[in-house]
Amino acid sequence: MNESQRAFLDDLLETPSPSGFETRGQAIWTEYVSEFVDEVRTDDYGNAVAVHEGATDAPSIALTGHADEIGFVVRDVSEEGFVNLGSIGGADKTVSRGQHVTIHADGESVPGVIGQAAIHLRDDHETADIAEQHVDIGAEDGDEARELVEVGDPITIASTVEELHGTRLAARGMDNRIGTWAAAEGLRRASEADVDATVYAVSTVQEEVGLQGARMVGFDLAPDAAIVVDVTHATDEPATPGTRSNGIELGEGPVVTRGGASHPVLVDAMRTTADTTEIPIQLQATGSRTGTDADAFFTQRGGIPSLNLGLPNRYMHTPVEVIDTEDLDALAELLGTFAERVDVDTSFAVDI
Repeated sequence: MNESQRAFLDDLLETPSPSGFETRGQAIWTEYVSEFVDEVRTDDYGNAVAVHEGATDAPSIALTGHADEIGFVVRDVSEEGFVNLGSIGGADKTVSRGQHVTIHADGESVPGVIGQAAIHLRDDHETADIAEQHVDIGAEDGDEARELVEVGDPITIASTVEELHGTRLAARGMDNRIGTWAAAEGLRRASEADVDATVYAVSTVQEEVGLQGARMVGFDLAPDAAIVVDVTHATDEPATPGTRSNGIELGEGPVVTRGGASHPVLVDAMRTTADTTEIPIQLQATGSRTGTDADAFFTQRGGIPSLNLGLPNRYMHTPVEVIDTEDLDALAELLGTFAERVDVDTSFAVDI
């Protein structure tokens, strides 16, 4: 990726965007894509859609990722001045304690830490549930704390983007800033090639709390096909239990999923695109669900042919998610090339 593309990725990763509070991240995304598309629009909940207008008789395809990340929320403020936590999405109780966090209060950011009693003082080593954890913002009492934050303020872990060795990158929120980045970059390639298809890049909201934005956008756009980009587990590291290994590795290319919502015609078309362009891919079986926005898109409007396209990601739902940027570049190239191959004669219907 070039300097501008990398800056865009860093901006997305460094901008807090917990489910239900995605507007800051969506503003960055819409500003970036507006430079190379025919139209950008948002709906009342903040889903963002950028459009390359193709030929009137060619199919339309949506390249999608979700803008939101997991996090926490201010559930209550104690009389002692501590902030009691609730979860936004699948927050992991085993990695939250002892972390620096930011409470995104109205108009300002309030720093804090999630408290952890010293190992010398603990009688057991069981990890407390999120609802039993607290944030210390340094307040003297509840009145002082409530002047700074209020119930319902979102909270994110205060981590930054770190370059590891080679092409590996670590950050909070790879899930799923990489998806919105890839959708934008795939659309940019399609726009530059002036493809026949009408191509939408979509940045959805509230995936982590039930695929909500995808249900809204899928119904509204009704594209002929939807390619849903999200992270998938890379199990090539020693923390993964052996029984949960899926064979997916960092640096071996994007992941085409088979089964569930992933439409067989799109699976074959994506594999053919990868073979033709010599883009390495990996395959993954999904069973009944993908766990991504594809599960929402494919049942809209009587059925939208959909495909879950994954990016290998280590340590998902932690503050130190790790990807390989070469996989991400290949993913964007695969999306753009796929869009180029769609023409007026393309059909995504199964042959029975």
